[in-house]
Amino acid sequence: MSTWSVGRYEAVAGYIAPIAAEVVAAVPNGPGTALVDLACGTGNAALRAAGLGAQVTAVDITPELLAIAAAKPGGNTVDWVAADASATGLPDAAFDAAISNMGIIFVEPTAMVAELARLLKPGGALGFSAWVRAGDNPFFTPIVEVLGPPAPAPYSPEQWGVPELVHARLDADFADVAIQSGVLTWRFGSLDDAVRFITDESPVHVSTLAALDEATRARLVTAFTAALATHQSPDGTVAFDAPYAVITARRS
Repeated sequence: MSTWSVGRYEAVAGYIAPIAAEVVAAVPNGPGTALVDLACGTGNAALRAAGLGAQVTAVDITPELLAIAAAKPGGNTVDWVAADASATGLPDAAFDAAISNMGIIFVEPTAMVAELARLLKPGGALGFSAWVRAGDNPFFTPIVEVLGPPAPAPYSPEQWGVPELVHARLDADFADVAIQSGVLTWRFGSLDDAVRFITDESPVHVSTLAALDEATRARLVTAFTAALATHQSPDGTVAFDAPYAVITARRS
C-alpha cells in the first residue's frame, strides 16, 4: 500500500483545486494540445485540461487514486496510466505540455526532470506547482517539535520552492524558467474538522501517524491540535495561509 492510498486524498485535492486551475492555465491547453499530467492524483488538473479540449494522458503511481479520477464526470475523456511519474513508459517527445499539481515535487528530481525533458516536444511547455517552506506551518511544525528534525535527505518537496534550486535543476534542458508566487488559504469549519483532516484524510499525515507507537501518536495529535488552535477565530473556524509557487518553463 502506498502513502497516497491511505487517508482520503480526495479531501486534499479539493483544497488544492484552485492551484490546479492555475497550473492548467499556465500551459497550452486547448483542442489539439497533447498534454500529460504527471502524479495526477484524483485528476483535478487532468480533467480541467480535458474539459478545455486538450488530449490528456494522466499518470499516477497509485491505482486507487486513478480509479477515483476515472469515475468523475469527463473521466472517460482522459487516458489514465498507472506508472511512476519519473518512468512513465510513454513515447519520447509525445507531448506539447506537461503539468503537475503538487505531485512531481515528491519524486526524485534528477530522474523526474529527465523524464519531463524526454516526454516534451522541443518547445513544449512545462507547468507545475510546489509548496514553499513557511516559518510557521501547523501542518508540519508539530512534526519537528515532537519527532525532531528529519534525517538529512538528498531531496525534499519544498526544495522546488527555492528559486536557485529550480534553476539548477531545469536550466540544462529548459528555457524561460519562471516562478510565480501564490498563497493558498486552508479553511476548516472547526478545530475538530482541522484535526480530523490530519488524522483521517491527509495521506502524508495519516501514514506518519500510523508509523508511531500509541503514546507518540497521541503527543503528535495534541501538538497538531495546539498549533491549529492558534489559527482559530472567535467563530470557531480555523484558517491559515500556505505559500506556493507555480513554475513554468519551455523545453529547449
